[in-house]
Amino acid sequence: MTILSAADAFSEDLGRIERASVTSDGRVGSVSAIVEAADRVRQTYGPAEVNTGVYCFSGDWVAEHIGNVAPAPSGERYLTALVATGADRGEDIAAMPIALADESMGVNTREQLAGVEAALRDRINCHWMANGVTIVDLATTYIDAGVAIGMDTVVLPNTMLSGNTNIGEECQIGPNSVIQDTHIGDRCRVLASFLEGAHVASDVSIGPYCHLRPDTSIANGVHLGNFVEVKNSHVGANTAAGHFCYLGDADIGAGANIGAGTVTCNFDGVEKHRTAVGDGAFIGSDTMLVAPVSVGRGAATGAGSVVTKDVPAGRRAVGVPARLIPNVE
Repeated sequence: MTILSAADAFSEDLGRIERASVTSDGRVGSVSAIVEAADRVRQTYGPAEVNTGVYCFSGDWVAEHIGNVAPAPSGERYLTALVATGADRGEDIAAMPIALADESMGVNTREQLAGVEAALRDRINCHWMANGVTIVDLATTYIDAGVAIGMDTVVLPNTMLSGNTNIGEECQIGPNSVIQDTHIGDRCRVLASFLEGAHVASDVSIGPYCHLRPDTSIANGVHLGNFVEVKNSHVGANTAAGHFCYLGDADIGAGANIGAGTVTCNFDGVEKHRTAVGDGAFIGSDTMLVAPVSVGRGAATGAGSVVTKDVPAGRRAVGVPARLIPNVE
């Protein structure tokens, strides 16, 4: 019989392996018994060799002796009692120590579950650091096993990366960011923001305090500043939304400027409707885009406008409700 054992510093609830006295030539004695925690006369603490619950038996031998296992003082019948049976008969009973002690950690309580999770988190974090990722604070960085991170990316404190998340090279993520099931390209910065189910291309700046919701696509070079929420929308390359706005069910072209306070009014109380903003359009501060509506390529809206009708390419609309005005040469 061979037992997989481990050196465990906190093993009060694990069975402890007892060995015969050290031999005259200094070798550790053979295994003589396993004493379960419930049956120890007194609790002992500190480092010990413990039973991990993994065994290798000779099939014929275990079949011959398992029926003779008597109840322990606790009333249970322990498979580990076969150790003493074999030792008393002079059989070969060995213990092979596991290479990594945390592989043998058991979970019987929520506290122990937290300990196992902490060990796994540390292993994942160290893996990414060994592969060229800088993690500033291991204790406050949470990375799921399925996450992938590119070389020379920096992960700052209080950051959680979970689900099917893929982050490119030379990014800066965090501090205080939560990213779930999201693809992020190279050279992106995500500061104190929440991204879920989004696709972010390269050279994008996000945050602080942005929220990218599912089915959002952000093209190269986009800037999303503080308190910007994007949902089920595409934002074209090099577009900027610098301050608090909501872009829901929208298709935003390339090179557009979305002013502070802009809202796509996408819900009429019954159904959702889409908003389209063309390339190079300028949306003034506090513009309400009442969907379904479009603002054409190179068009503009004045500050505080409520746009209820399409604005043609190159035209300007102002007012409540917005009306077209002549272009100034």
